[in-house]
Amino acid sequence: MAEQTVQTPLIDPALADASAGPALLGTQLAMPGSRRTARHQHARGQLLGAHTGLLRIEAGDIHWLLPAGHVAWLPPQHPHALSSIGSFDGWSLYFSREACAGLPTTPRIFQPSDLLQVAVPRALRWSGQALDAVQQRLAGVIIDEIAAGTPLPLALQQPSDRRLRRIASALARAPHDTRSVEGWAAASGLSSRSLARRWQAETNMTLTHWRQRLRVLVALPRLLAGEPVTTIALSLGYDTPSSFIAVFKREMGVTPARYGDGNASLR
Repeated sequence: MAEQTVQTPLIDPALADASAGPALLGTQLAMPGSRRTARHQHARGQLLGAHTGLLRIEAGDIHWLLPAGHVAWLPPQHPHALSSIGSFDGWSLYFSREACAGLPTTPRIFQPSDLLQVAVPRALRWSGQALDAVQQRLAGVIIDEIAAGTPLPLALQQPSDRRLRRIASALARAPHDTRSVEGWAAASGLSSRSLARRWQAETNMTLTHWRQRLRVLVALPRLLAGEPVTTIALSLGYDTPSSFIAVFKREMGVTPARYGDGNASLR
């Protein structure tokens, strides 16, 4: 199904921009098609995640692919746009300005703690009314866990040229594709030199490095789910697990096995 720009926001814009109201509001949505939300901003801070798949996030000059099993923090009044790769199944928590006082002032992606993973689903069931004493305490726990989250190096600049964006989207759908620069150039109507030069200029990476980081992002939720490293490596187009392990450690600072065990203390 083609990507669509969705005009209906996840939360009423009036609530997202309200200075009063509950310290925390939650919403979630699953839909069979892809979803795109145009660039916008709001007074409330936002914690968001995907139950499955990948989300593209443009936050100012930062571009990310957010894998399932991870969360992104967007501070208040920070312009951002979101789009899913494939079907959309995601959630968001919105925090009042007062609740954001001690939270990071720049966007970040991090692996949620066990405590945060348990607390978020409970908060998503709240009605949006004023929080009672128990809910206020849980909201405080969620805020503390956001503040304690360790940022992960998951930025992946997206090209703006429409031909390069088609390549980026194709790789996001099939990261195991091992076509060379010459192969992608032939498919996109560019010379290999022009493609390599434009890709470097628009993403600050070579196409090879960009694809390697993409594969790492795709691997993260699979590692957290306990899938064997060898299975993941071979499915992503690597000839040997050792090649994948070397790339993963370079990008994340830890081995895939250590990351999958939840010990991603980075650099």
